[in-house]
Amino acid sequence: MRRFSADYLERTREGMWDDRTALADLSLSDRRRVLDVGAGTGELTRVLAEEVPDEATVVALDADPSLLSVARDAGLSTVLGDATRLPVRDGAFDLVVCQALLVNLPDPVAAVREFRRASSRLVAAIEPHNGDVAVASTVDAEPSVEARAREAYLEGVRTDVAPGDRVPALFGEAGLTDVRTRRYRHEKRIEPPYDESALRAGARKATGEALTDHADELERVLSDDEYDALRRDWRAMGREVVAQMRDRTYERVELVPFDVTVGRV
Repeated sequence: MRRFSADYLERTREGMWDDRTALADLSLSDRRRVLDVGAGTGELTRVLAEEVPDEATVVALDADPSLLSVARDAGLSTVLGDATRLPVRDGAFDLVVCQALLVNLPDPVAAVREFRRASSRLVAAIEPHNGDVAVASTVDAEPSVEARAREAYLEGVRTDVAPGDRVPALFGEAGLTDVRTRRYRHEKRIEPPYDESALRAGARKATGEALTDHADELERVLSDDEYDALRRDWRAMGREVVAQMRDRTYERVELVPFDVTVGRV
């Protein structure tokens, strides 16, 4: 399973669920015990805790103790555990949910089956369509350079990070019924005045650090010359981003589509 830093999770999930309409099928107002699997630092866990009744229990579970410590420091209930071997009894929760987890697992069906075992009512997965990300930017080269990197990354990663409409089929294979899906688009916008996170992201583009984070996946697909060319174009694009930030003219909008899939036990 791929690992992520607390900083990465904060950057990529900032502002997510400002609109919670797509969570309607989770029936959060009716839930009493909720397990957030692969919770990381607890971004989704906090949203769930805000939506369930006051007397309900929401637990964040992750295999990474350093990420869970962030969630615990924020006052969340946490459990250390593996998504495919949940350390809970059968039917212990009435909702077991994950966000951006199945795309990082080599055997997502095994995880969904385990979610079904641990839930007495509902199972939900909120998974991104990484192949359908849309970017608009005041830096003309940014959308095309990022698209090149994204295409190579999707080909080089070892798990299915662009599942498309296959999550409902995974739910059916795991034995869940009454499966339904809603589309949610997470908008990530950068515009002046820039916060520290945006400034840091721009600097990482200019240095090539943001691309280097995914070097293993890219180098499985690209030749040395192709990778060097992509890195050169990426850094040139990043320098233009930084220059526009200095002039306070840089704007960027990224739309990442997520499907919220819910099935009944």
